[in-house]
Amino acid sequence: MQRPENLAALPKLPLDKDGPVFAEPWQAQAFALAVRLSELGHFTWKKWAAALANELKLASDRDEPDDGSHYYEHWLAALERLVTAKGLSDPAVMLARKEAWADAYRHTPHGKPVELLSNRDNSPK
Repeated sequence: MQRPENLAALPKLPLDKDGPVFAEPWQAQAFALAVRLSELGHFTWKKWAAALANELKLASDRDEPDDGSHYYEHWLAALERLVTAKGLSDPAVMLARKEAWADAYRHTPHGKPVELLSNRDNSPK
């Protein structure tokens, strides 16, 4: 993945000397997806930064704590809004996938990998 040159444009991005910092794999995946969609021209990095800033403002307006622990949740919410606005995915499809993931997680024995069935062929993904 290429690293965007203008990471500084992103509000409150957790960074260290090597770049973005992720506490969980899904955070890195959401980051990579936003970068890739921008590289493919679905939205500009400036538009992405504005969407993320708006999401952070909405969280602040809800009086959510600004300790950074929810940063990538806001990142994901901004990404979902942009993807929906651009018609790249359907909100109902995204919600169904989230629910399927949560169900698979709840029904996976501790220590075992979570397997999410594909919508197409019912084989583990």
